[in-house]
Amino acid sequence: MWLLFVSVWVRVWPLSSNANGEFVQSLERGLAVVRSFSRDRPQQTLTEVAGATGLTRATARRFLMTLESLGYATNDGKVWRLTARVLDLGYSYLSSLGLPEVITPHLERLAATVHESASAAVLDLTDIVYVARVEGRKIMRVQITIGTRFPAYVTSLGRVLMASLDPGQARALLEASDRPILTPLTTTGVNELVAELERVRSAGYSLVDQELELGLRSIAVPLRNRSGQVVAAINVSTTATGSPADAVALVLPALREAQSNIEREIA
Repeated sequence: MWLLFVSVWVRVWPLSSNANGEFVQSLERGLAVVRSFSRDRPQQTLTEVAGATGLTRATARRFLMTLESLGYATNDGKVWRLTARVLDLGYSYLSSLGLPEVITPHLERLAATVHESASAAVLDLTDIVYVARVEGRKIMRVQITIGTRFPAYVTSLGRVLMASLDPGQARALLEASDRPILTPLTTTGVNELVAELERVRSAGYSLVDQELELGLRSIAVPLRNRSGQVVAAINVSTTATGSPADAVALVLPALREAQSNIEREIA
């Protein structure tokens, strides 16, 4: 699962033809090689790396050899793997935020209060990226760690974060998102999601009931810095027992308290 963490520090789109004199294409290609490894592809042959990145075998090999010499990759003569050293790059990003250190103690108290898992995430284009998490009961099939990504459109964290954007920008992100139907309750229409974001803006929180995974309900609130800018969001995940209104009544007050306490500490 730690390979998911790589996505915290780099999001690489297909190799571009940017002709800007300040654009370093070799760096883009090197990052594309790193990004080609994933939870589904933890190890790859040279041919597979070349195919995933659109590079020639010779070019892909040079990048892999460079990564190996720097300690970021290894191979056994047949397949290549990333090493744990790539985590250093992700931790550099998270440390620069300063948010995890501030948020985590509050998430620990929140999780202890509600006896459920509590998390924090930031928005990265059409995804959320988890930057802090305290486990309560395991209620999801997918293990969530720092660096895990989920589509923003279908998560309470993502909807809170998108609701903080200019409405036009939020709509553009939704239109750019892949919006698969993950459960029979998943909302995928752009207009319906835009209306939901408006409700989130008005209420100040998001409730997502079994849209990401059946049996899972989550409630999220935004975190604002002293300038009023939303910099992250926190949520509590619960099992979908009782009514959504009951979940809000039980969880939201504790979530609001954690929100207030965290916002007093972030710049």
